[in-house]
Amino acid sequence: MLIRPRTSRLSLLAALVLLAMQSGTAVAQSTVYRCPGPPVLYTDALSAKEAQDRGCRSIEGTPITVLQGPRPRANASAPAAPATPSGEAARGSTDGRVDPNQQRARDSERRRVLETELREAEERLASLQRDFAGSASERRGDERNYQKYLDRMAELKASIVRQETDVQALKREISKLP
Repeated sequence: MLIRPRTSRLSLLAALVLLAMQSGTAVAQSTVYRCPGPPVLYTDALSAKEAQDRGCRSIEGTPITVLQGPRPRANASAPAAPATPSGEAARGSTDGRVDPNQQRARDSERRRVLETELREAEERLASLQRDFAGSASERRGDERNYQKYLDRMAELKASIVRQETDVQALKREISKLP
């Protein structure tokens, strides 16, 4: 009588389960064909003979991504809504145009917000520079270890560089406005 260890039975069972799972996925996957034509067609609804007759090639092993195309307009020949002085038609129209007065108001609001942010960023930068200049020569009481002092100074320098970058970016944004 041949006695096999229990681990070999389990490994055999596991191998059979994996084999069954792989064979099940192979059956579930079908061949995808790329068919030529003015609209290139990718399909898995053709038999091998139909695909060969139409000049389609099978694409195996390549991942396929399906993207939704733009939806056609309901009625392209419909007349546009008449423009009203209040700009209501401009918001609801499909041509994407905005009333010039509304655009000027948006631009001025954007400029005001950016200038406020610039002023605040410049104030933070000036404060950081004062802190850095004032504390460059002295160590605080909790900095008995010299490395803590060096870490604090490096953090201040990094903060100053970030604020300078922010100020420059805000100035660039303001210069782009009309």
